[in-house]
Amino acid sequence: MFKNFFGKKKEQNAQDAVLSAALDALETEADAKPEETVEVMPETEGFAQAADLPENAPDGNEEKAEGKGFFGRLVAGLQKTRSAFSNKIDAVLAAMGSVNEELYEELEEALIMSDIGAETADYIITALKERARKNGITDASDVKGLLREIITDILTEQDGAMHLEGQPAVIMVIGVNGVGKTTSIGKLAHYYGEQGKKVILAAGDTFRAAAIDQLAVWAERADAALVKHQEGADPSAVVYDSITAAKARGADIVICDTAGRLHNKKNLMEELRKTTRVVEREIGEGCCETLLVLDASTGQNALNQAREFAQVAGITGVILTKLDGTARGGVILALAREQGIGVKFIGVGEGIDDLRPFDPKAFADALFGTQ
Repeated sequence: MFKNFFGKKKEQNAQDAVLSAALDALETEADAKPEETVEVMPETEGFAQAADLPENAPDGNEEKAEGKGFFGRLVAGLQKTRSAFSNKIDAVLAAMGSVNEELYEELEEALIMSDIGAETADYIITALKERARKNGITDASDVKGLLREIITDILTEQDGAMHLEGQPAVIMVIGVNGVGKTTSIGKLAHYYGEQGKKVILAAGDTFRAAAIDQLAVWAERADAALVKHQEGADPSAVVYDSITAAKARGADIVICDTAGRLHNKKNLMEELRKTTRVVEREIGEGCCETLLVLDASTGQNALNQAREFAQVAGITGVILTKLDGTARGGVILALAREQGIGVKFIGVGEGIDDLRPFDPKAFADALFGTQ
């Protein structure tokens, strides 16, 4: 039954390897050179022009669909994932009148094809069999509700809350280039700014051309302060100065950008460890949220990135971006089940308000098209 499927997955894995190699070739390595600190604050300094901003960056005045709250946007944003997941489940259940081994096999294949992954799919089917047996369910049409319960349970097992106890609280944002890291930082700053928090952004991605300028534009849009050094400077020095500035100015949160790096770049991973040590020295061990930004559209490759980053960074949660543009959002279940990492924010649009705290129940409801 899975012969064609695993043939396709082998081909996909080969494509992912080519993609990873291409990204690896684009990474630049630079020796860290301390520079004189330049603190850029919205009220005193200018910012890069909008032309420097990525094409998908918002101007802060996005129009929302009439009558839609965030759940409505979530449902709309998950349309492709729901089509790849719920519609397949519905087709299997409609084709099978009763609960039997063939039904479970077909459901497992549908789950795997939805980028949930073989390991997580096996766990779900095992749990489904047990619950169906306990509840005496024999009609295939009654299975969907059990599936939704199991998926909700998987997502709620992990800690999805943000713990910002430090003074200031520090959020480290990590991830490879191209996943929406800088955009997510800007939206995080806006989110906490809307709550009345005073936010400082640390421009720790000192290796990528224009990264500092792009973050400066986001700082302006989110009404957050920015601390930066010159391009090529030591990222840990930028983070240190940002924390120092936050203490002096009474800021609540420091959000630290980091160099977009591939998970097989040993020297850049060592730099990440160094930056983490600086944060722990300044605010205390265990007082920093380290959020890994993953692009949902990369499917199982996002899971591979999470595995590699977890080996060198104390990841406390995930920001999952681009859910609105992919059918591969099922990877969120594999992240929770196989990696034990809680998804803390999800992105379901390009607007500045479209990065929101992750709600497991709302996600499960949206995945099945119900509320």
